[in-house]
Amino acid sequence: MKIAQKMIVIGMAVALFATTACTQYHAQGAGGGALVGGAAGALLDKKNHWRGGVYGAGLGALLGATLTDVSMRGSQEAAQANQPVVYRSDQGNYTYRADPYYDQNASTRCKKVRERVYENDRLVKDQVKEVCEGQRYDRSY
Repeated sequence: MKIAQKMIVIGMAVALFATTACTQYHAQGAGGGALVGGAAGALLDKKNHWRGGVYGAGLGALLGATLTDVSMRGSQEAAQANQPVVYRSDQGNYTYRADPYYDQNASTRCKKVRERVYENDRLVKDQVKEVCEGQRYDRSY
């Protein structure tokens, strides 16, 4: 029993240190995933709600940060290449698709990307996202 507890603590520490290099978006995804996962874990574990909440929060944070990473990478690739980008899970039941979105009334220099997430060929999420590339201006002689 004590070995299992040590492994859990080590795993949580590794997950904590692995997320320190996250961007703001990764942190938001991990936070949302931890909140939902913690609540679900606490409700599902009948014997020990704390244990279920901790496990659910850890798994939810990891899943939330991963989904945010896929979303950021896919939208940036679609904006840079002006071509659709598709990611599929290994089992094939989850699909992420990012298409360049052309808006005639665009008032910014940012590019827009339409993101769609499918679960078992059913649309789960559909949003239009702006992807802005940073520009640097140097006042050098």
